[in-house]
This record gives sequence, C-alpha cells and structure tokens, in this order.
Amino acid sequence: MTRATGPARLRPALRAPAATRGNALPAGAWWLWALGLATAASRTTNPLLLGLLVGVAGYVVAARRTDAPWARSYGAFIKLGLFVVAVRLVFTVFLGSPLPGTHTLFTVPEVPLPDWAQGVRIGGRVTAEQVVFALYEGAKLATLLICVGAANSLANPARLLKSLPGALYEVGVAVVVAMTFAPNMVADVARLRTARRLRGRPTGGVRAVLQIGLPVLEGALERSVAVAASMDARGYGRTAQVPPAVRRTTHVLTLGGLLGVCAGTYGLLAAQGGVHGLPLLLAGLVAAGAGLRLGGRRTVRTRYRPDRWGLRAWLVAGSGAAVAVLMIWAGAADPEALRPGVLPLTAPVLPLWPAAAVLIGLLPAAVAPLPPSSSDSKEHA
Repeated sequence: MTRATGPARLRPALRAPAATRGNALPAGAWWLWALGLATAASRTTNPLLLGLLVGVAGYVVAARRTDAPWARSYGAFIKLGLFVVAVRLVFTVFLGSPLPGTHTLFTVPEVPLPDWAQGVRIGGRVTAEQVVFALYEGAKLATLLICVGAANSLANPARLLKSLPGALYEVGVAVVVAMTFAPNMVADVARLRTARRLRGRPTGGVRAVLQIGLPVLEGALERSVAVAASMDARGYGRTAQVPPAVRRTTHVLTLGGLLGVCAGTYGLLAAQGGVHGLPLLLAGLVAAGAGLRLGGRRTVRTRYRPDRWGLRAWLVAGSGAAVAVLMIWAGAADPEALRPGVLPLTAPVLPLWPAAAVLIGLLPAAVAPLPPSSSDSKEHA
C-alpha cells in the first residue's frame, strides 16, 4: 500500500474541519463579518452590487448554518427586507417624493391640504424617477437587514453572550432578552405552524397570521425572560468592590469611547464623513477598550471553555472588514459607479473592482468549520 504524496496529502489539510465544541467559530467573528457586509451595503445604491451582497450572505448562510432553531431566522429577515422595500414604494406613491421627474407613470388623486401643511403632499403625479429612487433606497435598507439576519443565523446567541467583556456582565440579562428574542420567535412560528397543519387548520393568510402572532410574541418573550431569570438566579453579573476612582475612570472611558465609536461609525456610513469618521472610530475603540478592561476587574465570574480566536476566526472577521474597507475606498474613488444616476434615469452598471471586493465575503464558506449536520464524520459515525 503506497502512501499519498504531494498535492494528494495537502488536500485534506486545506479542507475546513467539522465544527466541534472546541473549534467552533466565535460568535463575534460572524458578527464582524456581517457588519462588514452591512457597511459595504450602506455605501452604495447600485442594485447589482446590493444583489451581489445578498447573494454572498445567502451562500455563506446556506453553507455554514446549523440545524439549531435560531439558525432559521435568515428567511424571516429576507421577508422583512422585502416588506421594507414594499413600504418604501407605497410611501413614495401616496406621499410623494421631493425628487422631480419627467417620465410620468400614473397619477394618484391628490388630497387637498391646509396652508400650514406646505411641503406635504398626499397623492399626485408619480414618475419613473421617483419609483426607481425609492427602489434603490429600499433595497439598500433591505440589504442591511439581510446582513444582520445572516449574523443571527450563523452566530450562536449563547456563545456571543459568553464572549462579552467583564465590564458588560451587569447588562448581560438585558442582552440575553434582546439577543434571544428574534431566534425564539422564529422557532415558535415554525412550531405553531406545524401544530396548525397537523390539526388541519390553515397556516397562511391574514387570519392565520392574526391567530399565530400573539402566541408567538408572548412565547418568545417568556422564553427569553426565563433564560435571563435563570442567569440572574445563578449570580450572573455579580461584581466585586473596586476603588471609586477606578469606577469613575471606567465610566468615563467606556462612555466616551462608545460615543466616539458611534460618531466614527456615523461618519464612515455618511456620504461625506469618511475623513473624520476613521480617526474618531479608532480613538473611540481605544478608549472603550481601556474602559472595558478596567471594568473587567469588577467581575468575579469565571469562564469555562472561553472562545479562542484562531486563524479561521480572524479570516472570517477580516473578510468582512476587507469588503467594508474596499467598498469605502471605491466610493471615494468612483462614487458614480456605486450610486447610479436617477436624474437623468440611467441603467445601473456592475463595476468590476467593487464586485470583486464583495466576493471576498465568500471566504467564510471555505474556511469556517463545517456544521455537524453536513460533516462527513457524522455520516460515518
């Protein structure tokens, strides 16, 4: 029996391993990847690039999500994104748009308003330019929501909570309720629809949604609060005594750093704030990091099996950051390619370099560990 040599021996080493408790990616890596895609989506209204971002996120979710109940929330976020686009179009049609246009599609009967409502219009002429502009803006917001949905489908909420710095343990109970509400709601929807189907009752339509909606919201909130109450009963968030000076310094650094992060993020997402946004973001991250490190001295909680940031986690998080940075650079170098014109109305064109930058976001589908349901080791077990 001969031993394999050369590329045949290297090929198994390059494959992504099966996900286990020890090598599973930290939840923060998935969130950083998704936020990078969301940042890239916020820099463009090109529907071709937005569709490519949605395709990248969807492919990674399909390749690396597990069979857990919270992993099924991606479809709900897609539906929410489509609903946002529809609402944006309805508002444009019935409430009008300040954008002028020359290609009239139809005219909605206009409601007369009093003199004090100057600048507000209900009904009137609807142009193709207004509809296309509403589609572009709605598609951008929908892509942001879908990227957040990808993070919710891939990142385990419990592992994300376990990765919180020690200074944030006091707000951990509220974080549990916020992070587990959406996944629990999606799981309750699937459970109630299955129960109604087994009883021969309809699962679609307005009537079914009204009958399912309240039990779903109530059940998801009760389960999230139950988890938070169990954590509180076990002493989660219990703190030790520290000197008052350290406590005040921690509060100042943390609050100032978070404000700097918010201001820097807003500057990066804004169309003309990239020059001041990056320094503010970096300064805020440094100050917030110092405050969180000081605040970590107050916790008396130990951590069992902490998440380890290995090479694969850094590649996943770095791919999202690379997409965001390259898209910001492309927006500064060629803004017209990322924001197709509406006046005059022109067809969008797919720019090659931004499209290639978006494809970097596919890296997690190759380097992230395989979910247990799709691993070969489980099939042969």
